[in-house]
Amino acid sequence: MVTTNDLKTGMTLNIDGNLMSVVDFQHVKPGKGGAFVRTKLKNVRTGRVLDKTFRADEPVDVAILEKRQMQYLYRDDTGFHFMDTETYDQLVVDGEAVGDAAGWLLEGSTPHVTVYDGAAIGVELPASVELEVTRTEPGVKGDRVSGATKPATLETGATVQVPLFVETGDRIKVDTRSGQYLMRVQ
Repeated sequence: MVTTNDLKTGMTLNIDGNLMSVVDFQHVKPGKGGAFVRTKLKNVRTGRVLDKTFRADEPVDVAILEKRQMQYLYRDDTGFHFMDTETYDQLVVDGEAVGDAAGWLLEGSTPHVTVYDGAAIGVELPASVELEVTRTEPGVKGDRVSGATKPATLETGATVQVPLFVETGDRIKVDTRSGQYLMRVQ
């Protein structure tokens, strides 16, 4: 059994049925009274951050999360369909668990899916992805202000701001964490 004295940053706990990731913790030993552990916990599903204090040596329930590399197949009314690349089992992930990653998922890509008790709770993408621009306005000749941007629609349906020289059909690299254009790919 794990206690609050064994906490580490990044550890996932099951607290009252909610999965909480330890963002920060501090052991405190006051002059009077018993020692305690002050923690900052982030809800894995909602992203909310919570400050919680535990007694020192209090038992806590550690959640065992499994990360599997899965191939993204398609999306329909039931959710996002993934296939385990080792066992070929298919898993349907609801839109809430996919979150912001939905804008960067391309059919055939292989992100990591986080699974807890047989249910998918999140999708982890690489830091950047390469996508094709399917639609953007042409840059006007002479309109070359430094840093000027225009909206571009990508093959996944996401829209990003790109420099004026990017045209329809170009492949670009996009940061999946911020959704920003990084560079044009040859």
